[in-house]
This record gives sequence, C-alpha cells and structure tokens, in this order.
Amino acid sequence: MPRTLLHASTLSLLLALLAACGTAPHKADPWSWPDGPAPVRRPFFDTSPHYPVPSPAEASRFLQQASFGPHPDEIATLTRSSYQRWLDEQFSLPQTLFLPEIEPEHVRLEKGKNLRQELFFRTFWKNAATAPDQLRQRVAFALSEIFVISFEGQLDVKIRGAASYWDMLGRNAFGDFRTLLEEVARHPMMGIYLSHLRNQKEDPARGRVPDENFAREIMQLFSIGLYELNPDGSLRLRDGQPVETYGMDDITGLARVFTGFSYGGPGTTDRHFNRQNEEPRWDILPMKGYPKFHSTSEKRFLGVVIPPQKTADPEGDLKIALDRLFNHPNVGPFFGRQLIQRLVTSNPSPAYVGRVTQAFNDNGAGVRGDMQAVIRAVLLDPEARSPAPQATGKLREPVLRLTQWMRAFDARSDSGNFLIPNTDNPANSLGQSPLRSPTVFNFYRPGYMPPGSEIAQRNLVAPEMQIVSESSVAGYANFMQTTIDAGVGRAENGKRDVRADYSAMAALAGQPARLLDQLDLLLTGQRLSAASRQRITEAMAAVPLPPGQGDAAERARINRVKLGILLVMVSPEYLVQK
Repeated sequence: MPRTLLHASTLSLLLALLAACGTAPHKADPWSWPDGPAPVRRPFFDTSPHYPVPSPAEASRFLQQASFGPHPDEIATLTRSSYQRWLDEQFSLPQTLFLPEIEPEHVRLEKGKNLRQELFFRTFWKNAATAPDQLRQRVAFALSEIFVISFEGQLDVKIRGAASYWDMLGRNAFGDFRTLLEEVARHPMMGIYLSHLRNQKEDPARGRVPDENFAREIMQLFSIGLYELNPDGSLRLRDGQPVETYGMDDITGLARVFTGFSYGGPGTTDRHFNRQNEEPRWDILPMKGYPKFHSTSEKRFLGVVIPPQKTADPEGDLKIALDRLFNHPNVGPFFGRQLIQRLVTSNPSPAYVGRVTQAFNDNGAGVRGDMQAVIRAVLLDPEARSPAPQATGKLREPVLRLTQWMRAFDARSDSGNFLIPNTDNPANSLGQSPLRSPTVFNFYRPGYMPPGSEIAQRNLVAPEMQIVSESSVAGYANFMQTTIDAGVGRAENGKRDVRADYSAMAALAGQPARLLDQLDLLLTGQRLSAASRQRITEAMAAVPLPPGQGDAAERARINRVKLGILLVMVSPEYLVQK
C-alpha cells in the first residue's frame, strides 16, 4: 500500500477525533467516577418490537453491537431470519471456555515458573474471532469492563485465575444478576484485586479495621453507583441537589460483612485461610467464609441492620448484603445504562434506559435481574434498531476494531493459537489489551466528556475518547496498515501468525464502487457518506491493475482491497459506531 496514502488517512483521522479537544474543565455528571453455581435460566416473555427480516445493512449493524464483528456468512444468515431468532439461538449455545485453553499449560508449568499473559490474550483473540457463541463472548467482554479486574498489579501472573474469572462472567452473562454479583464478590481474583481476600475482622487492641476497598467498589462501581437514580437513569434530586446512595457509615458497615472470606476448598484451618498453597485450585475456586476471622459486630448499611452475633455467620451476612444491593432501585438504571453504552450507544435517551430498567426489574414473569431479558431489551430497543439521524452512537474501542477486521475478512492463525501479544502501546499498537485496565474504573469512565469539545458543550459523554490522543490515533492507523497488509501476531518463517483472506474482495477489485459497497456493508453497516465513498473509491481506482490474471495483477487487486479496508477503518463513519 502506498505510504503517502497512510499519511493522508492519519491526518483525516486526527482531525475527526481531536478537533474538538481543548482545555476546558471536565463537566461533572452522574456517571463520572472520582479518579482514583450455574446461572439460573429464567422465563422471558418477549414484549420487544418484532422487527421484519433485516436487510443486509441492518443485519451488519446488529452484529456490530451483539458480536465481535459481522462475518459475511452471518449477515446472510440473519437476513433470512430475525433478530429474535438469532438471540434465541445464541442463548442456547454452549459456552466457549477460556480455562481449558489455559489449564494444560498450567499443569505443565515448572515449579517456580509463571504463565505469561500472552496465553490469556491469544485465547481471547481466538474466541473473539472464531467462537460460535458470539453474543456470550461479547457480553462477557462488556462485563469485564464493568466488573473490572486487571493484570496491572498483583494479578500480573495469575493467568489461570483470570481465565476462570472471564469464564465466570461468560457463565453468568445469560443468567441472573444476583448470581453474577455473588460470583464476582467470591472470585479469588476479585478478592486479590480489591483486597477482600483474607480480610480480617476488626481488632481494637491492634488498631486493625476491616479493609473497606471492596465494600466501596461493590456499591460505587458494581451495583448502585454514587447517586440515587430515577428508573430512566436521571438523578433523583432533593432540594435541587443529587442524593448520595451511601456514606462512610455504609462503607464501614459493609466492610465488616466482607471479613473472613478467603481461599476455597475443603480446608477450614487458619493455614487454609492464610495460605494459598494449601489448596492447589485456590485461584479458581470461589472464596468461602471462615467464621473465626469474620466480624461479629453490628453491621449497618443501606438501611439494613445486622445485629451483633454470638456466632459469626459470614455466609449469612453475605447473603443479606448482596440481597440488599441486588434489590436496590438503582441497579436497573445503573447497570442497564452501562450495558447500553458498551454495546449500542454512549448517550441513550432516558426513555431507552427506562425500558431496559423495566426489563431488569421484571422480565415479564415477575423475575428481577434476568440477564437475557436485559440483553434483549438493550439490543431490540427501537433506539438500538432504528436510531434517530442525530443519534451520537459510540466510539469503537480499539480491541473491537481488530476483532471486527478478523471476523469480516475471515482471519485465520497459521499456528491455530492466534499468537497476538500485549497490544497496550498506543504509539504502535491498539492502546488497549483485554483485562489490562489501568484501574478498577476501567479504561475509561462511563461519564467521560472530552474537555473543551462540542460533546461536552452538549452535555453528552464519549467514554472511549478518554483513551484517545494524538499518539493513539496515529498509532492505530499505522498498526492497522501493517495488520491489513501483512497480518498481526508473532512472525514465523517471514509471515505473521494471523492473516486475513481477501480473495472474495479481490474478485471485485476491478469495480471499485462495488468493492466499496461490500467493505461498507461489512465494516460500517453502509454508513459511509457520499464524500467518503468518493474519496475512497478514487483512491482505490488510482492503484493500477495490470491486464491479465498473473501474479502481478493479483497483487494489484489485493492492494486495492487492502487500501480500501484501511481507508474505511480510519474513516469517521467507521470509528463512530451507530
């Protein structure tokens, strides 16, 4: 591909994403954070709109929201079916697991050695590109950005545990929220990450108090948020001011609930509480309560009072606490809005949030927290399927751009292992890797407003813009040029491990307008503007095609395809998913 065209496309991308940035102060909003057993299957009575059979563009757009990217065959299949049927089929598929990919390597591990994070990454990319249960995998990715753990820190070599955590998110993606919340709270990786594993009861004589970290974050980030909300996600006001959902006393009371939990397994001694090597599967077994280390003091939080106990009851106290959080009226709008943001749009209307909240509160059969009902409500809402022309959509996060390229062009791994390493570097890669958020607040806050931008002036949010910079924009464009041209991942025998198949597209290279039709369908859902179409078509047509069917002609056709893909994938219409 001509390098001069890369520079032009990079400049276009920079202008599209960064023109609005300035130095104005960040506007606060209710979604801004301070820095700093098998799932239950529930009946769901579908009250969502029943859409007609989708067009190819509509099918592509739906799959961009509900999967890691449309595949041409899946678009064709969906145009002969319906959204509802596709969801039913996805809900019924068995889960593609991470742990079976990791476990054999763990078993072979030499004593004193650790698994590398790359093992987790390659499993992620393999499943994102090839797993049939795309909806579950995509929702698990969304959940990983809400119920955050990260390799950054004490989990850097806990690869088997991280795989188990990811599988837990996937297992509960179609279950019920109450079970999800409990399995998050009990998972040893969360216990390490937010420091409530081996959290001990207070000891005034030693000046010891329970660790409050998880107690704070399970409220602030995982369930009810900072401020009381109406069902449509808007702030509840008292005397014109937002109402805080909890205070310091609630954190203190809830922190006592999360004392006495440590490594799972059959053992109950102090050694089992304190030492992970007493149980070889400590990193994948749910944490359990050890009464000796659990607070027996009174526990007050969110209007609940657990009176002082003669006999410590960590399991019973945990149930009371999680039931209270689960039944809090904030959970539906708080969680529902974030799931909309991760799958559909950064700025859902209050009515959209309200409809998702209604599905969370009651799936139609009197069941609260049915994840399948919530997912249906998010993906089948009129705003998701037929957005208004002025809809803001969402900036595609970098990881999803690479997965979409892999799926759109049938990328395959020579090794079969998708040997793609850490992609954190914003200067020469994606600037994002799965499960490597820098903090518990995710890669970006759900209420982030780019300072000084038109977005902020309109009191809208653009979460993914928080990881956008001049460096990341240029780095993405250069990374994608290399990836589209030569593939991605570890190189062996002069070839990168993961490479796309452009043969179907190359057959259209002699007709640049038709080729662009297909690229536009696969990548944007036919959203390219007339101006973008003209520029990209002219750029592809400028690549000369030698006559005949020889190797030179084939290379030229492939180069037209590669150039077209790059220019679409750096266009504003692609980068902003609508």
